[in-house]
Amino acid sequence: MKRPTIYDVAREAGVSASTVSRAYARPGRVNADTAQRIFLAAETLGYRMGKAGRPSAGEKRHAIALVVADVTNPFYGDIIKGAYEAAREAGYQLMLSHTNESPKVERQTIEQELGQVDGVVIASSRMTDSALRMVAKQKAVVLLNRSIPEANCVLNDAERGIRRSVEHLAQLGHERITYVAGPEASWSDGVRWRAVRQVAAELHLEARRIGPYGPTVLAGLSAALRVAELDATAVQAYNDQLAIGIVKGLGRLGVSVPEQVSVVGFDNIIFDELVEPQLTTIASPLYRMGFTGVRNCIAVSQGAQPSGDPLVLPVRLVVRGSTGQRRRPLSIRTAQSNDIRWDSRLDSTLGSSTSIMKSPS
Repeated sequence: MKRPTIYDVAREAGVSASTVSRAYARPGRVNADTAQRIFLAAETLGYRMGKAGRPSAGEKRHAIALVVADVTNPFYGDIIKGAYEAAREAGYQLMLSHTNESPKVERQTIEQELGQVDGVVIASSRMTDSALRMVAKQKAVVLLNRSIPEANCVLNDAERGIRRSVEHLAQLGHERITYVAGPEASWSDGVRWRAVRQVAAELHLEARRIGPYGPTVLAGLSAALRVAELDATAVQAYNDQLAIGIVKGLGRLGVSVPEQVSVVGFDNIIFDELVEPQLTTIASPLYRMGFTGVRNCIAVSQGAQPSGDPLVLPVRLVVRGSTGQRRRPLSIRTAQSNDIRWDSRLDSTLGSSTSIMKSPS
């Protein structure tokens, strides 16, 4: 006879497979009546759980793929932790893949993994909408920081976060907001820039965009020169790594933060409190995003129907030392007169475009 599986027990008991797994591995987290129903169903079917709550011999191991754009980016650290915990609680394996910010590599990686996993969680996808729809037709898919109607999506409330940031800068007396853009293929970058423009218009501020830049500290060092050339007084960066690079780059140019330029990041990564000055940023619930993404992916793989509306997680503005009252900026011409040397290797992205949007008077 076919050996009963955890899914047979789940159907018999009227619960999810993850609840059955928890009943064996962490019984204190399952209602007593539910646990009793699960154990009775298991006994009726002749199901036995292996050591340490693992599936018994002969049972198929289930897995979820987590695909991230850059595993070295600290932004993904808490997402990976949350994803791992959700998979572990449900008795699933987590397969982690890194795509080096490349849409082509991302697509190839996912195609290779589809036959080995029950579902795919894609964090900050760089693929096109049409490519993502093709994947969603084949497997359960959950997108983090990206939204298409055909997939379950988990987002941070970027619009609200940007609003809090721009309002904070306006209260400090800044009249121009310079947005330092991230990767051109980033869906989140478009959302954040549109939010900057909208809030700036409402508050009668000028908004300008420079970029795109890679989401790295090195790219931020290069962007700092352009920020200084524009005599910017307030910067909203695409992410924290860019913001940290801008702070460091401005320091090399003799431009002080926040006395002459205020800088705000996005994400609240661990390094924000290690730089000097500490970085003001928009904090995203990254652990919760990873945990929820994998949990929802498992549910969809088991037959749950996505609601169609993205799940939007709250964010908050964390004010630290990199923002301050507006003062007269130090122009790049003054900085150059101080005989500060700039590494020409950091100038590779200076040919990027600059766009300006000024609110109607």
